[in-house]
Amino acid sequence: MRRSFRSPISNLPSRLSSGFTLIEILVVVVILGILAAIVVPRVMERPGEARAVRAKQDIAGIVTALNLYKLDNFSYPSSEQGLDALVAKPSGQPDAPAWKGPYLDRVPKDPWGRPYQYQRPGQHGEIDVYSFGADGKPGGEGEAADVGNWE
Repeated sequence: MRRSFRSPISNLPSRLSSGFTLIEILVVVVILGILAAIVVPRVMERPGEARAVRAKQDIAGIVTALNLYKLDNFSYPSSEQGLDALVAKPSGQPDAPAWKGPYLDRVPKDPWGRPYQYQRPGQHGEIDVYSFGADGKPGGEGEAADVGNWE
């Protein structure tokens, strides 16, 4: 007597291969809605803090590009040459004999839509890269506080 072997997979209901049911999709949508209702208000309560964090990240990227510039050209660009020296070869002094840029695709604006400030020599170090914050003026507290590479 011969017995035929039947795969256990062939005994599965055909529903498994037909995709998700409407109920399953609705359950996932409801779960995502609940998570969004919990997370979004917490993020939206702190837009000023989020802008300050973004400014710090932008400044860190700019300082990295400035350090690469210095590595190639033996000095940072002058205050007059500014951050534009990271995008296009600068003219004036100090000369950039081995400029290998662009070091940035473009000079970013701060989260408040204004250009980042650059000074060489800086008040806090060899170079200062900073934003004046929400009010666009030196100093301030909270959202209006300056954000710089010296922090």
